[in-house]
Amino acid sequence: MKTTPVSYEDLRGGFAVPPLARKGGAGRPLDFAANERLVRHMKDGGLTRFLYGGNAFLYHVTLSEYAELLDWMSGLDGWAIPSLGPAFGRALDQAPLLRRHRFPAVMALPCSDPRDARGLEAGLREIAAVAGTSLILYLKSEDGFGPDLLAGLDAVARLVDDGTCAAIKYAVVRKDPSVDPCLTALLERVDRRLVVSGIGERPAVAHLRGFSLPGFTTGSGCLAPSLTSALFAACARSDWNAALELRALFLPLEDKRDQWGPARVLHAAVELAGVAGTGPIPPFVTALGAEQRAALEPVAHELYRLEAARRAAPVGRA
Repeated sequence: MKTTPVSYEDLRGGFAVPPLARKGGAGRPLDFAANERLVRHMKDGGLTRFLYGGNAFLYHVTLSEYAELLDWMSGLDGWAIPSLGPAFGRALDQAPLLRRHRFPAVMALPCSDPRDARGLEAGLREIAAVAGTSLILYLKSEDGFGPDLLAGLDAVARLVDDGTCAAIKYAVVRKDPSVDPCLTALLERVDRRLVVSGIGERPAVAHLRGFSLPGFTTGSGCLAPSLTSALFAACARSDWNAALELRALFLPLEDKRDQWGPARVLHAAVELAGVAGTGPIPPFVTALGAEQRAALEPVAHELYRLEAARRAAPVGRA
């Protein structure tokens, strides 16, 4: 497992944001054998950064499950990034468990409870100190750091400047991701090499091309990691036509995720494609119904088929 401090180079690439497999039955225990299968599939496709957060429903894990998860993640080959929170008290309970390990960063899940920029700034510093690690901030909405957008971005910049924040996952959804005043304002305050596009393949090309962000997160790439890796490589060499062609392969699954909920669709898609059994999901989220799964299955199979075809293609002809 990566234990060294986060560098600019670490943020250049694709970040897999996988689901967290569980077993059926009482308590829905974590299924680490299935999780290992999914990690091997992602690694074989070139993804080595594993961010467990919203797609893993970490908002809803118990503290004992969290301890189990950290123990398992600490043995992964690659860069394992857990998340904590989103509530301040919850994060403080999790922080001593994180301190037992050597994770170079942990992502702070976005809080929707009463908050303001100065309050979040103070709380995040305290959480990072107790956890003994730096934070990845997850900016999911313009009011993520309170109702005053610019005050919130100023707070983010101070957390970056003093080393509390090692990176930022930017995930504010726009109809046109190439036009984003919030992202523009953020990049006026922090080094763009620390800001990762955080909404999957749909805005990734616009973010890497128009804003020169270093990398992007992917959920659908958990099914098709070599395609995601190829998408990043095309962006890195500024081959935007190739990047857009690869991006288009992900849109049918991304459409389903936007329609029915990103995390629960990905959870089902990984299983339906045959990558790994993911099992049930925890309350407060309802699993897809039978009709939804029937509509999703061919979409998941097609992306997985494209992944297999790319892996089977001769080098230089994929």
